[in-house]
Amino acid sequence: MRRTLFEDEHEWFRESVAAFVDRELMPNRERFRSQRSIDRDTWLKAGEAGFLGLGVPAEYGGSGVEDFRFNAVLGEELARAGFAYSSSFGIQTDVVAPYLLRLTDEEQRRRWLPGFCSGETISAIAMTEPAAGSDLKGIQSTARRDGEGWLLSGSKTFITNGFNADLIVAAAQTPDPGGISLFVVEEGMEGFGRGSKLAKLGQHEADTAELFFDEVRVPARNLIGEPGRGMAQMMSHLSQERISTAIVNVAHAEVALRLTLEYVRERRAFGQPIGGFQNTRFALAQADAELDTARVYVDRCVEAHVAGELTAVEAAKAKLVSSEIQNRVLDTCLQLHGGYGYIEEYEVARSWVDARVTRIWAGTNEIMKEVIGRSLELG
Repeated sequence: MRRTLFEDEHEWFRESVAAFVDRELMPNRERFRSQRSIDRDTWLKAGEAGFLGLGVPAEYGGSGVEDFRFNAVLGEELARAGFAYSSSFGIQTDVVAPYLLRLTDEEQRRRWLPGFCSGETISAIAMTEPAAGSDLKGIQSTARRDGEGWLLSGSKTFITNGFNADLIVAAAQTPDPGGISLFVVEEGMEGFGRGSKLAKLGQHEADTAELFFDEVRVPARNLIGEPGRGMAQMMSHLSQERISTAIVNVAHAEVALRLTLEYVRERRAFGQPIGGFQNTRFALAQADAELDTARVYVDRCVEAHVAGELTAVEAAKAKLVSSEIQNRVLDTCLQLHGGYGYIEEYEVARSWVDARVTRIWAGTNEIMKEVIGRSLELG
């Protein structure tokens, strides 16, 4: 089905991202996987290419174009190299960027955004805690006033970019006023520490770490947004995070499907290509139909988001459906590769393990069902 979401300028941008992927990511994937992080030099090249300042005004070093469709193109093309690239760079462009644009004052924007756009400053967002998970109301990290600043204590886990991040948006409970507040923790602040890179099942290129705050002295000028309003601020940004995830979920599965189509045309069994068997045709037909259906809905959600009309329920549906379909399609693709699908050096095996977390992060799929279910007014 022909897509109508993008215009000529988006496709020109796609060519630029595709060239970056082929030049900077594809040749280095094995090294990034083994070191469990993307080189800082690669972040700088992404910044130089203009990929990290999408939606950021030009006066702060960004593109000056506020159109989330460019973010969608970036996520889709990065997915060709592997989900981890869309994940790592997406935290910067789709998740942290809105906090630094909408919740900051002029001084903060001028202090943080130029390095953010250039790739000199790698960012992360620290919401998830060992005892909280998807329950943001269960955040136990605390920040208390101390003179002109705050003392931040607690820990966070499963933080993408956490090991290398220079700037971290952290959520903590504050007593005055009561509620959650958001702080920017910067590399080098006394009392801030990190655990080792977490040994994840998949997405090895994306560094993920635990973060520790031991009475970290955060200056008042690093508080962003209104004190005590952090929960509402986080909830207002979750829809973009979820639609960003949905975009990449579908794109990632589409890559695996294309690879599987090539494989079944070439792989022979019982004297013929395995693509000639009815079971293969039926399995791939189901996968193709489901992906097309998911793509249409996700594209419609992107259009709504660009127009400022995307609801939290629609974003939850996109995240839920896209991740479920992604995982079903990848399971089909792995199965059709037979024993080779279980060998790590095959792309389909890596894609399969990389995809499993999409039913967990950005709010588990069970939480997505709860969000959707509440909207149905069942009683």
